Amino acid sequence: MRGLVQAAAAIMALCCALPALAQETVLIPNRVIYPGETVAAEALKEVTLKPGKQAPEAVAVSLAELDGKIARRTLLPGRYVPLNSLREAYLVEQGAAVEVVFVSGVLTISASAVTLEPGSAGDLVKVRNIDSGKILSGTVMADGSIRIGAI
Repeated sequence: MRGLVQAAAAIMALCCALPALAQETVLIPNRVIYPGETVAAEALKEVTLKPGKQAPEAVAVSLAELDGKIARRTLLPGRYVPLNSLREAYLVEQGAAVEVVFVSGVLTISASAVTLEPGSAGDLVKVRNIDSGKILSGTVMADGSIRIGAI
């Protein structure tokens, strides 16, 4: 009997929660956001979806997913923002002078290089060593340097 009462209470709690789940909110642009432009909070508006309607998968629904990101393509007002149309801001731009660090065990070698492509933290980018002209691939670190070798 006690288990039946607990089950009934759980069903009632679930039924009461369903209308709250149906009221989903999403963020959409309130103006055109062009490729390469940083998405700012003031360029977005919060919209509550009709009861029973859900946002499609792989679209941004929170400010954390949008604010400060860079648009890869034009984002139109009143339309959902697909997650694949956003990217992180680049830490290193193409043609920038950077420090390249090679690490292997206790050996550490650093050199100056020029980036051949832009990249965010964790991206694999190509750089040209200023002294030798050799092209290397490395990982962009959070401080803007490029790490070659074991991370």
